[in-house]
Amino acid sequence: MTPLRGRALATAALAALLVGCGSGTGTGTGTARGDDGGTPARSATTAPPAHSSAKSPRSLERSVPVGLRIPAIGVDTPVMRLGLASDGTVEVPPVTDDDRAGWYRHSPTPGQTGPSVLLGHVTVGTHGDGVFRHLARLHRGDRIEARLENGTAAEFTVTAVRTVAKADFPTDDVYGDVDSPELRLITCGGPRVGEEYRDNVIAFAELSE
Repeated sequence: MTPLRGRALATAALAALLVGCGSGTGTGTGTARGDDGGTPARSATTAPPAHSSAKSPRSLERSVPVGLRIPAIGVDTPVMRLGLASDGTVEVPPVTDDDRAGWYRHSPTPGQTGPSVLLGHVTVGTHGDGVFRHLARLHRGDRIEARLENGTAAEFTVTAVRTVAKADFPTDDVYGDVDSPELRLITCGGPRVGEEYRDNVIAFAELSE
């Protein structure tokens, strides 16, 4: 299947970032939106990455991710495939799989040109801590390894970590076309309001040379 790209992907996938990561729901919630509000992020640990092909490594062949390893925050997890729910929102991992990340299968596979998108819980109510509970602790230069179905691995280097209000989600920065292989890891963050989190945490990474 041809990956969705640019604005089409952003419109279809934005709902994934509106989920209540602590609400205990097992599928995507909220309504897909096609705009990003245009408001600056509430906070950011680093500036958003520049999309430049200068010195970019060659892209890898398509192969579905089956595992994810992030040594800096103690993540070593299987990866499931996520699609769209019946209401058109993006699925998230079931709450019973709080320790697993999910790859949005309409995005490029890790190592292909474009933004490959993976999502994970921060907490899921009574089910415990989520696999991305420490995502906000990542720093520029940290390593991420995506294990692929073909037996190889794609290694990425973190370029930025941003915490943004869900209402101000930077759609273009996350889902927009890029001319090199990149990775986006997404979870919820910030203060909780009832069963929901106010913000999203987004880690940006580029394929290592």
